[in-house]
Amino acid sequence: MNKAITDGVVFMPPEFAGGLDVWSSGNGTPGADTYENAVNAAFVPADQDFGGALELQKADTVQKLRYMGETPLLPGCYLRISARVKAVAGNLPSVRIAGWAGGAGGAHVGGLSEAGPAVSLTSYGEVVEVSAIVGSGARTGVDMVWGSEALYGHFGLDLTGPSGGVVLIDDIAIEDVTHVFLRDMLSVVDVRDHGALGDGVSDDSAAFERADAAANGREVLVPQGTYYLADSVTFQNRVRFEGSVAMPEDKILGLTKNFDLPAYIDAFGDDEELAFKKAFQALLNTAGHDSLDLGGRLIGVRAPIDMQAALANRTYFNQRRVIRNGQFSIYSGPAWETEVATSQASYSPNDPKRLTGVVNVANVPVGALVEGNGVGREVYVRSKNLAAQSVELSAPLYDADGAQVFTFRRFKYILDFSGFEDLGRFTLSDIEFQCGGECSGILLPPTGSGFALRDCFITRPKDRGITSHGEGCQGMLIDRCQFLSNESPLAAVDRQSIAINANANDVKLRNNRAVHFRHFAVIGGSSTIVTGNHWFQGDTLQNSPRMAGLVLTRTNNRGTINGNYVDNSFIEWSNEHDQAPEFASEFSFSQLIVTDNTFLASHVAPWFNFFVVKPHGAGHFLNGLTMTGNSFRIIGDPVDRVEGIDTSFAALDFNRFSNVTFRDNMFKNVNRTVASPIMIEHTEASPAQAWIIDAGPRLPFNAWAQGVDAVVAAGPLRDDSGAVFYGAPYYQGKQGPENDQVVLRWSEDVQGTVRITVRIDDPM
Repeated sequence: MNKAITDGVVFMPPEFAGGLDVWSSGNGTPGADTYENAVNAAFVPADQDFGGALELQKADTVQKLRYMGETPLLPGCYLRISARVKAVAGNLPSVRIAGWAGGAGGAHVGGLSEAGPAVSLTSYGEVVEVSAIVGSGARTGVDMVWGSEALYGHFGLDLTGPSGGVVLIDDIAIEDVTHVFLRDMLSVVDVRDHGALGDGVSDDSAAFERADAAANGREVLVPQGTYYLADSVTFQNRVRFEGSVAMPEDKILGLTKNFDLPAYIDAFGDDEELAFKKAFQALLNTAGHDSLDLGGRLIGVRAPIDMQAALANRTYFNQRRVIRNGQFSIYSGPAWETEVATSQASYSPNDPKRLTGVVNVANVPVGALVEGNGVGREVYVRSKNLAAQSVELSAPLYDADGAQVFTFRRFKYILDFSGFEDLGRFTLSDIEFQCGGECSGILLPPTGSGFALRDCFITRPKDRGITSHGEGCQGMLIDRCQFLSNESPLAAVDRQSIAINANANDVKLRNNRAVHFRHFAVIGGSSTIVTGNHWFQGDTLQNSPRMAGLVLTRTNNRGTINGNYVDNSFIEWSNEHDQAPEFASEFSFSQLIVTDNTFLASHVAPWFNFFVVKPHGAGHFLNGLTMTGNSFRIIGDPVDRVEGIDTSFAALDFNRFSNVTFRDNMFKNVNRTVASPIMIEHTEASPAQAWIIDAGPRLPFNAWAQGVDAVVAAGPLRDDSGAVFYGAPYYQGKQGPENDQVVLRWSEDVQGTVRITVRIDDPM
């Protein structure tokens, strides 16, 4: 900065040769005495040291010399006033730069320091330079701090000390020296001042580090240019990028004071995808931040982002990290096409999560969906071993013993975490994944716990919203997210996309919304909590089939399904991820709680059920099921019942039902409302010793009438003679051709009305 150059401001006073009438012996203000024709002042046209000079004899205690012109003082501008002086005769005085501060209206601004440091003249003929700096700010090196009120000054010098001496004074100079203070004034450190070249070839890493060290709290400026950084660089101060940087994939750019995606986009020349990768790399490699703010930016993605490859130096990470507040949107292209491979392999239930003898195992992609005979839904390739020609699976196969040709489909995901060995406590928050019907959303790591997704949108995934191909879903939390299908125009049975799958335990799905997927979630683990969600999967067809919204594949489930809106779909409970699906010694279908949900379907076939149990092997039974407080409603023609058993593979053993509670539910437009325990009022019109009570139509799952909890007479019972009978019966359960009748046997023939409580299970 130099106002004389940039704005044409004149600071330099005229030479003494131009006349002494503009040089005052007072303050330099209008009307002050000048040295024109003064007896103690004269212009000397030639001096061996100065050329033209002012000869001045000190006559006053403070002999003043002031330029009568008004030298402007501009905000942020600093002036250096200097003069060369030598004593030639008489007493030796001291000399100092001095001035008079002028304010608005020509008024003097008092209370300011108006003189610089004094220098003593100690010998005759010796040239002494004296100077001082004046400016508005109290900066180091400023001798006269005049603040903002002083608008101009009358500058010159003072002679102090003993009077009578004669001195020669060279022309006084006033220079703009603001550039000396520019570094401090702008609070900016330019990397070029520390050796950065910005030619895209030279290594500027050390220059960046030097600039950051020199900043000491100020901002570092990276001006226009391309700066190659061959090594990792971490800025401890804020940094502003006007130019861009280039660096190897494994080198880290750390922006400690402005750690957010917009800063990385500036750093990497508006390449959002590269900027995100480098920001993620820094997030997991620096301890100073727990979250990466995407700044609301839309990140254009040309190919799946391999999150571990972006990190480069780690395959294991288990500290809390969050990515939040932005969007990912893909560019169409072949990078999103599903990889398909087929290979012959063998499976043995004795090694339930492994395929062996895999032909061309190198061609089988990790993270691929496995398809074949006897393969349940959502079974994936967790890993592969080239030397052993084997593939590790995410779940067992229910009926694939022997050799067959399997198909492996590797979907492509916007964020692919499969390269990690273990990634835990990772959160994605307030992010939309715009899949555009061409790719899937998120592939989880094979191992990890506490992965969380909250307040996110996964919009129009082609195949999957969130996929777990291992146990990276352990303790997964998905809260307040929306899953919007790309298959809304299709009939429900023709849809193929799935919003979520999980294999591990302790998954929580809470307050989410899913629209028009084949399945909302396929859950293979236990202790799942599914609460407050709304999933709807209907179509515009009349009496068309519906698909399961929630699929549970663990028999000993220990799950809770509470407060959900199950819309035009149903809950399916199977054991398709069991290598030995026939009942052996396990708990069978047990410990599932389904309470206080709203079930709604419209224009479905009469055989539609809202809750379906589907055993894949014989001998299974219900060993702990609670369904209470649910609301079931059908729009259109009624359905037969809300619950059912899919016997495609096997039926349930009704004789072993235990701990089943199915009551206090509400039914609208359902032909057969069911409960267990259920109270039935039965009237025997003629005296009989054996009363046959048919409970079948009202027992859940068309199960057997196993037991009776209570028999209470509704009014007096009477014998053949009409006398009141006070005896009690015993019951026989599982009577009739369908085992759905109960027989009450009395000690004699009686008639009357009783209320009997029948149940389909043996309570524990």
